[in-house]
Amino acid sequence: MEVTFESLGLSQAMLKALEEKGYGYPTTIQAEAIPSFMQWKDVIAKAPTGTGKTFAFGIPMIEHIDPKDESVQGLILAPTRELAIQIGDELRGLLTYFTGIRVAVLYGGAGIGGQIKQLEKKPQIVVATPGRLMDHYNRKTIRLDKIQTVVLDEADRMLDMGFFKDVTRIIDKVKNRRNLGLFSATISQEVMTVSWMYQRDEVEITVEPKQEDRPDIDQYSLSCTPLEKAETSLRLIKARGFERIMIFCNTKHMCQRLCDEFQRAGLDCDCIHGDIRQSQREKTMQKFREGKLPALIATDVASRGIDVDDVDAVINYDIPEENEYYVHRIGRTGRAKRKGEAWSLVSNFPEKAKLDEIGKFCNFTVRPMVLSAEGELTEEEVKAPAAPKRRFR
Repeated sequence: MEVTFESLGLSQAMLKALEEKGYGYPTTIQAEAIPSFMQWKDVIAKAPTGTGKTFAFGIPMIEHIDPKDESVQGLILAPTRELAIQIGDELRGLLTYFTGIRVAVLYGGAGIGGQIKQLEKKPQIVVATPGRLMDHYNRKTIRLDKIQTVVLDEADRMLDMGFFKDVTRIIDKVKNRRNLGLFSATISQEVMTVSWMYQRDEVEITVEPKQEDRPDIDQYSLSCTPLEKAETSLRLIKARGFERIMIFCNTKHMCQRLCDEFQRAGLDCDCIHGDIRQSQREKTMQKFREGKLPALIATDVASRGIDVDDVDAVINYDIPEENEYYVHRIGRTGRAKRKGEAWSLVSNFPEKAKLDEIGKFCNFTVRPMVLSAEGELTEEEVKAPAAPKRRFR
């Protein structure tokens, strides 16, 4: 029997919001996590990106909130401000038909005054990065003693970024916690430690990157010299007629350089990376979300938690250092049941070796293509390796 949102026992207000957003059936992680959360159980979930994790913990958290109680009742910790903002937006979307439930989002790199004002409005759900939450706690602008549910999203990354002490300190201060959820793409040693320290009889959920949960993405590579990369990208965008595209670079410097080059060539684009002020990044993201910016160039760190459903394609201007980054990058396209395209530019042997390794590790097929000067695309003929010459001594 297929699980539906109705069969999970959700309120009418929630069902109405989900229907309006066009969500027919829960994804695997939602179908497995929501019932456990509804029963106040601890959950540790390993799930790839793009499988609907935010709703898996967001839906039950909202259902548990008592709107008459003005204390903070639900806390979600996220590793980056981008992800925190995205979770806040998704929760507000689910709250369309609820009254009296408020959400505040707290993160570093932005003025604390505006966030204090948000907290004065008595939100029942707070989404925060660990460092900024500790700031507010130390300033006594937030109380943690009435929180019932704590969720760590992208727990592996958060603990990897050196937030282990902050996170454990925060959990220790939530004295009346009823359940703790850990959501992670990989279950690292630190995630296991937090689970062992704070979870009891936890429900373990593993979502394999199954075919139906995997985005539908055609993956290609193009060979060119390092100096031809920018021009090849522009020719590709034109040849394929992409209207909304994300381009990934490995460094802030490359990201900025490419953006300047593309703008000089007349492409309407902008970039987000660590050196750009947070307020500016948010403006750029908003423009991209609303479809007013055709091309967005980003580094991996800045791109975490960008949730835009209909990106036509992703271009890997640089091949990422980590296999996981590749999966995150290409996961920006082919979402919401649409077909997407991912293109990787290969300009030397190490890049080719890295892309081959990613393909093998993730079980992806990346097809090498040739792009002519006229913008024609054809499949590259892969030559068989030459037979080794025998040497006679």
